[in-house]
Amino acid sequence: MRRLGPAKFGTVLVGLTLVAGFAVSGTAAAAPKTAERTPVSSYDFVSEKGDYIGGGATRSYKAPKDKVTLTGNAENLTLRVDSADGQEWWDVNLAAPRGQRLHPGVYRDAERASFRTGRAPGLDVGGTGRGCNQVWGEFAIDQIETDASGAVTVLEATFTQNCEGPTSPALKGTVRYQAFPLSYQFTSDPGDYIGGGKSKSYRGANTVFTVGGSVDGALSFGVSGQRDDWRVEFAPAQGQKLAVGTYTGAKRYPFNDGSPGLSVSGNGRGCNQLGGSFTITELVTDAQGKVKAFAATYEQFCENGTAALRGTVHAFA
Repeated sequence: MRRLGPAKFGTVLVGLTLVAGFAVSGTAAAAPKTAERTPVSSYDFVSEKGDYIGGGATRSYKAPKDKVTLTGNAENLTLRVDSADGQEWWDVNLAAPRGQRLHPGVYRDAERASFRTGRAPGLDVGGTGRGCNQVWGEFAIDQIETDASGAVTVLEATFTQNCEGPTSPALKGTVRYQAFPLSYQFTSDPGDYIGGGKSKSYRGANTVFTVGGSVDGALSFGVSGQRDDWRVEFAPAQGQKLAVGTYTGAKRYPFNDGSPGLSVSGNGRGCNQLGGSFTITELVTDAQGKVKAFAATYEQFCENGTAALRGTVHAFA
């Protein structure tokens, strides 16, 4: 499998298994059960009043209830959605500027895909008997992957389309095809040294994410984008393995001395000591226990103060 874009990982893994949930706080827990975890194929849109395509409606479709298919390649692709009741269908056509390939990033000044000119990217969203003659808009590719034949196998993208005029009411949507979520966001209290009292979010269109480590050591999540570089690390208590559940009484990793370990640092800032907790909400491994994907939330108090840094991680390999 060939990956296009910024998500970089050391190993490509197969055979997904989700570890079921339980709560831990530095003491041994019963062996967790396992369940299958699958990526998401979906289409969601919000149509402003007066938008011809969406008719001012809000819709959400998700496989397998609704049929979601994808055709094309990284130069020009179409995601097709057929509703479960057979009453609605939609096509979302995304195209790179002619002679180029789609990759994670933001594509502005999009024109109707089949008739795009010059170096313009292409966008065309229509369906259920409605389409645009001309399109103004933009879209962002958060994830895209292709197989050996060049067919797109993973996609996550957002778009804004104005039909027939640049100031026409907008249609805004998100498409996913066989995609795990990939993002990072945090909220920093006033006085928190690490986050500086800010709140920010990062997605694949403008950010490089990295994942390293294992469930029996520590998981490390790197974030680089928007003039920031962050590192988030999670570790189990001594003698345990990371699994879905809540970990309280966390101390600074790698100096956690038998307690669960946590460390959120970046932009030249780090804690000498910290207290906190984290919850792993999803954890996907291969048959050897290596991490394929995970999701987690955390709360960190730097220097054991009262100002918190809180964040959410969605990562996959």
